[in-house]
Amino acid sequence: MSKNNYIEVEITGAKYPNISTASYNDKKVQFKGGIIGQKVALKTLRQKKDSIKAKLQEVLESSYLETIEGCPQTGVCGGCTYQKLTYEDELNYKRNLINDLFSNLQDQTIPHINASPEIYAYRNKMEYTFGDEFKDGPITLGLHRKNRFYEIVNTIGCNIINPDFEMIRQFTMQFFYNRGFKSYHKIKNEGALKFFIIRYSFATKEIMINLVTKEDKTISEELLAEFVEEAQKLKLEGEIVSAFHTISNSTADAVVPEQIRHIYGQDHITEKINGLQFNISPFSFFQPNPMGAQKLYNKALEFAGDIEDKLVYDLYCGTGTISQIFAKKARKVIGVELIEEAVEKAKENAALNNIQNCEFIANDVLLEIENLTQTPDILVLDPPREGIHPKAIGKILDLETRTVVYISCNPKTMARDLEEFIDRGYKIVQIEVFDQFPRTAHVEALVLMTREGE
Repeated sequence: MSKNNYIEVEITGAKYPNISTASYNDKKVQFKGGIIGQKVALKTLRQKKDSIKAKLQEVLESSYLETIEGCPQTGVCGGCTYQKLTYEDELNYKRNLINDLFSNLQDQTIPHINASPEIYAYRNKMEYTFGDEFKDGPITLGLHRKNRFYEIVNTIGCNIINPDFEMIRQFTMQFFYNRGFKSYHKIKNEGALKFFIIRYSFATKEIMINLVTKEDKTISEELLAEFVEEAQKLKLEGEIVSAFHTISNSTADAVVPEQIRHIYGQDHITEKINGLQFNISPFSFFQPNPMGAQKLYNKALEFAGDIEDKLVYDLYCGTGTISQIFAKKARKVIGVELIEEAVEKAKENAALNNIQNCEFIANDVLLEIENLTQTPDILVLDPPREGIHPKAIGKILDLETRTVVYISCNPKTMARDLEEFIDRGYKIVQIEVFDQFPRTAHVEALVLMTREGE
């Protein structure tokens, strides 16, 4: 790196979710990553008269907030952000970022963030990537190295997962290494192994494994059978009850399931929230922190108030978890979700729980909203990370629902959407923030709104 595009700064500010700010030669510097108090080396990407956009290259000195050891992969693995902060400091750090984000929304202040019931071994799903730790090195299986797209970290000692995950991950990596397999190389279009997904139920201790490869003759039925048989010999706390092989020929750095082959056991695992059962298939969306999700959903139900004999719309309902929790008390819940597979799973789970007052519709909210002619008593919104589609939000507001409960895994897009609601006469009654993702930069936000004058 030349001297012209290499700078060293001390981080003095931050924005949600994990954007750091600093000053260099009287210019404001902004970049992704880092913690207030760290001294860092940056590569400058774009300079203007009074600002610099940069990329974090290296942490030169730790922050005064980093007072514990954390995970052995801290600073290397790109999965976590706040491993070296005490949990109290992490919650305070996130609270300050959220308060800054929401500061222009009717003077709202977040007094605290609801802590996760567990901060270690809380995740029920991990998606690992096959690769190498350095160029042309031996095969590894883990997460992307921080600020290094092509390098994969062997995540030994990861503390946000169940110990069973680590045993299965290491076994899988060794199994394919011993047989000479290579990870997929996008540019050369060589190698078969792409991803490996583990899902876990805290309620039943059932484990699902899913090997993702490109189409390749070397990944034979015999090999997969041997892989599952050997995996079942591991001394796990839980039990591998389900196994899949997914074909993904896409060059994207994400799982694009073109073919899903069920190769062993059940076709699902079962989790429980609030006494309800939810069957989870290989690519079903389900909250990665179910114990924290239960706290979030119960607060959403509390926000809605007395919903007996009330009509509830649950837009962006996913697999219908919130819909069913509300349906236990409401007269009727109508859930709308674009992904047909999710809607089928929602219907299946509602039948499993003997819930008959839920109706699930597979359609884009933007289109379906025009078919929903009744004004609901309660409107629940839980959109994807990008928030509510700009063309859909106007139609949602036209429903003129008195009570709105908005849930978001991305407070930044939520803040943008809330401005639209405020402009149309809504008042924010209460905001609660939940730490669904300890040690990472992310949180989940919950907002109760009512129409002014009612």
